[in-house]
Amino acid sequence: PEKEARVSAGVLIEADKRGIDSHGIGRLKTIYLDRIKNGILKPYAPIDIVKETETTALVDGNMGMGLYVGPFCMELAIAKAKKSGLGFVACRNSTHYGIAGYYTSMACEKGCVGFAGTNARPSIAPTFGVEPCMGTNPLCFGIPSDESFPFVIDCATSICQRGKIEKYARLGMSTPKGMVIDNKGEERTDTEGILKGMVKGECALTPLGGVGDELGGYKGYSWSVVVELLSIAFQNGDFGPQLTGVDAQGKPAPMSLGHFFLAINVEAICDLEVFKKKTGDFLRYLRNSAKDPNGPGRIWTAGEAENEFRKKRMAAGGVMVPPALLKDMQVLRESLPGLKEKYPKFSFE
Repeated sequence: PEKEARVSAGVLIEADKRGIDSHGIGRLKTIYLDRIKNGILKPYAPIDIVKETETTALVDGNMGMGLYVGPFCMELAIAKAKKSGLGFVACRNSTHYGIAGYYTSMACEKGCVGFAGTNARPSIAPTFGVEPCMGTNPLCFGIPSDESFPFVIDCATSICQRGKIEKYARLGMSTPKGMVIDNKGEERTDTEGILKGMVKGECALTPLGGVGDELGGYKGYSWSVVVELLSIAFQNGDFGPQLTGVDAQGKPAPMSLGHFFLAINVEAICDLEVFKKKTGDFLRYLRNSAKDPNGPGRIWTAGEAENEFRKKRMAAGGVMVPPALLKDMQVLRESLPGLKEKYPKFSFE
């Protein structure tokens, strides 16, 4: 349907606008259309509210597009927050929903603090382990400020996410050492081999802090567990081997993901403008603090780099489409009914 398609496309394009190319339209084919083709993702499914109170809800996405289910859930959380001060929505039976920062930004735009997360295909190994047990499990907060952009921290609980490895592959680059460990305990850098190994369960991403506990790897590991629990416990959802995307015969299998969304209405607690100014004052204090003489000469706060990417890309007329992605788009145009007539030539060709 047109509405669902536009909302879903908007989530992907916003990732590219913010410079988060690992989660933008580069994943249109592999994460979404290929899964639709394999019958493990529905291009459209009704969304059911299973249980609801004034401040909470449990939503069932019925294996539809997470890119549409996600906005639905955060809109519901925001509506509850505006009415009752706080809104929390847990979602089950959903699919990949794009960047978590999209949803916390939605909350910020409505004068709310936002919190969102999701589990994913098992990719991260526990500290002192080598088996991929948890998803990259982003932990994301959004806080309104008096600046032109909110404070939004959206990052995986691993050093990097699978999408970044895929980006390295598209660019023909090696993966930096320390991001991936294999089942022999070796830190891998061969990007193509890593991607194949991840499919077979022979490679795993390392948690924030890296391998072992010397640099605090147990902290990233435990934060990943927090996100996993909030994505499966309310939802009675799947985890681990149930989310690998393949069945016992190695054939594509559905990945039923869980998400959670929290919105806190600032005005239910204090004056919104005072809140936003205090937030902005502190962020400016951080950016104006003493700089490392060996660094780039600047300090950023979360959401600032993405905002600058967005302004730069919009001023340049949009997002650059790499050759490999352009080829994917051309193949899709030829293979899907009606696209060739609707888009005889893409604007970026």
